[in-house]
Amino acid sequence: MPPCPGKLASERLILRRWRREDFAPYAAMCADPDVMRYFPSLRTAEESTVEARSHDASFDAEGFGLWALEIPGEARFIGYTGLRRILRPMPFTPSIEIGWRLGSAWWGNGYATEAARTALRDFFDRTEHPEIVSFTSRPNTPSRRVMERLGMVRDLDGDFDHPALAEGHPLRPHVLYRLSREQFEKAATAGRAA
Repeated sequence: MPPCPGKLASERLILRRWRREDFAPYAAMCADPDVMRYFPSLRTAEESTVEARSHDASFDAEGFGLWALEIPGEARFIGYTGLRRILRPMPFTPSIEIGWRLGSAWWGNGYATEAARTALRDFFDRTEHPEIVSFTSRPNTPSRRVMERLGMVRDLDGDFDHPALAEGHPLRPHVLYRLSREQFEKAATAGRAA
């Protein structure tokens, strides 16, 4: 695999490796009940810092990871978007997942979709992986809309109960979406033609 670049650029965003100064705004984001409403719990500052360091370390270990996002000249950190290997045993693993989390001040601007397209382009250009997945709790319609805008297709037979959540937990039922390399190329071509 070709080496991972230090950063990527989309029309409005920089996707880059994590910096120490990202830890505090990331911790604030992960302690925000609005941002975390589809997660089982808020994160402490220490948990968020450990998570951010892990996100950055995956670039060295895997050659891809979850990029810190910034808006040049406007905001130094607004969240993350990128790809990661799913380590927890799930009904569909081994798999690579695309994911995102943005601060609520940045919602509704198309940043998650724009950054995800950029991360996917880099991933499919530099790796041989034929497919990626994304999953979320069933009620998380904002993330599901991003998945659909990316050209992902819901795998109805792949929907599952998240193994880390207790029976009866309202976030336990999850939906699974898939995106092949071919589907991504088709969606990208359709977007250029529009």
